[in-house]
Amino acid sequence: MSQTPDISVVVPAYNEAGNVVPLAREIAEALAGRNFEILFVDDCSTDGTREELIAAKGELPMLRVIGHRHNAGQSRSVRTGVMHARGAIVATLDGDGQNPPDGLPIVIDALMRADAPENLGLVGGDRSQNRQDSAWKKFASRFGNGIRKRMLNDNCNDTGCGLKAFKRQAYLQLPFFDHQHRFLPALMNREGYLCEFRPVSHRHRTIGASKYTNFGRLFASLTDMMGMMWLNSRARNPRGSDELL
Repeated sequence: MSQTPDISVVVPAYNEAGNVVPLAREIAEALAGRNFEILFVDDCSTDGTREELIAAKGELPMLRVIGHRHNAGQSRSVRTGVMHARGAIVATLDGDGQNPPDGLPIVIDALMRADAPENLGLVGGDRSQNRQDSAWKKFASRFGNGIRKRMLNDNCNDTGCGLKAFKRQAYLQLPFFDHQHRFLPALMNREGYLCEFRPVSHRHRTIGASKYTNFGRLFASLTDMMGMMWLNSRARNPRGSDELL
């Protein structure tokens, strides 16, 4: 593995002891043969998440562990990981293990394919056909996704899927706010990038508990969506720039 990886896998984690090390091993297996690094961002966990990850560094030399000094949420954890990432391509997935890492090559290869549009900035996973959650949680997700898709016109059926691959340079052009990770396709579109989506698998959580409630997630999404609509209304895109001789 060369000093500078091609791909950086960023995994935000908060109180995911028991999940993180098996997940890191799965990521390493899914990307075997590629030039990559894995960055787990521990969002100031109060269980043994951080200690488990540090202990696994000897087994997994591509593993890096970044620790927040204070709890700051999932979007900030993703951003912290991207800021520390050394690869030009960043892939993300959730630290709870519900996004199977075998979906990483699906989104990464789609983004890096030779015939991809030049302005393709992100390829996201779509678990809407394979989601392994309660009926109520799936209903709430479909409802929220439907409203967001209609209001923002981002052509994304499942923006809550943590499995994504994007160009690091494109991500760094996006405005940051809490819950930003749920609006990455719309934000990429705002900056003139195309987004594509691929079906991926999903699985039940086996350890730990969700950090969100349906109503809390829905309320945050609705208020943030109003902010996104304002951002879109204030966007002016020059469609690129050129240095003039």
